[in-house]
Amino acid sequence: MHYPWWKVKEIDSNLVRSIGICPLTPEETALTLKALGIDPRMQIFIAAGDIYGGEKRMAPLREAFPNLIKKETLLDPSDLEPFQNHSNKMAALDYILSIEIDIFVPTYSGNMDKVVEGHRRYLGYKSTIIPNRYALVRLIDQYKNGTISWEEFSRVVKLAHTRRGGPITRSVVPLKPKLEDYFYSNPQECLPQ
Repeated sequence: MHYPWWKVKEIDSNLVRSIGICPLTPEETALTLKALGIDPRMQIFIAAGDIYGGEKRMAPLREAFPNLIKKETLLDPSDLEPFQNHSNKMAALDYILSIEIDIFVPTYSGNMDKVVEGHRRYLGYKSTIIPNRYALVRLIDQYKNGTISWEEFSRVVKLAHTRRGGPITRSVVPLKPKLEDYFYSNPQECLPQ
């Protein structure tokens, strides 16, 4: 069967970034965490594979938060061996660690992030900060071009991220169910009281 609408599209990277569709870069993540007042000595767990551009792209995050860790740095290679070449098993390790960490901050809103968010809510509303990428890219650009000061940048970032994983009412968008909150990220409405 042929699907003519399923083809490579030209992507305007500036446009998709400006509307908050792109994941936060390591540099944007570092600025966001610093603006939120996250202690730079805190261990930061990276639940992902290697980023495009490798260590060069990670440098701003590593400079701001030198205690970056990944499952590969937490476990001996022999402990990871049974999981190698099984992406679903490696993702399960990331999931387990993401449930247990002190603060969960996904840089993108994929399925795993939403399920981790919901699981953390279920476990007692563990601190979870869902970045408002739409607002952040504008604020970061304003800060980087000198339009706003660090103090103003930090104040507005904190204001935009006051909710830290507590209960919320699931948003419903009539006739557009894909825009509604994902059930797994907000399960408490369906759980018996």
